[in-house]
Amino acid sequence: MELIYAIAIGVLAGSGVWLLLRPRTFQFIMGLSLVSYAVNLFIFGMGRLTSGRPPVVDPAAAHDPSWYADPLPQALVLTAIVIGFATTALFLVVLLASRGLTGTDHVDGRESEF
Repeated sequence: MELIYAIAIGVLAGSGVWLLLRPRTFQFIMGLSLVSYAVNLFIFGMGRLTSGRPPVVDPAAAHDPSWYADPLPQALVLTAIVIGFATTALFLVVLLASRGLTGTDHVDGRESEF
């Protein structure tokens, strides 16, 4: 499972970086989204991939940390998803305004000559 998880993070990050290097603004925004998804998966994976474990420490039970899931990465990823959605919506509005003003969707505002 860890290998598949690591490959998924690598594919998302690699595809996102490739899209970030494209000259069109929509591709740039999609690249930012893919990179943020890869980072979210990475942070989520740092909290250990476990199932069926309680996220909070029970005071009556033994205090072995390996018996509990880490709730902090889950909270960070949830917050990052909400913020990422809001910034993507803002970027799309700015993209539409920029395209309406300049007539092109290139990152630098000019069509390429070649």
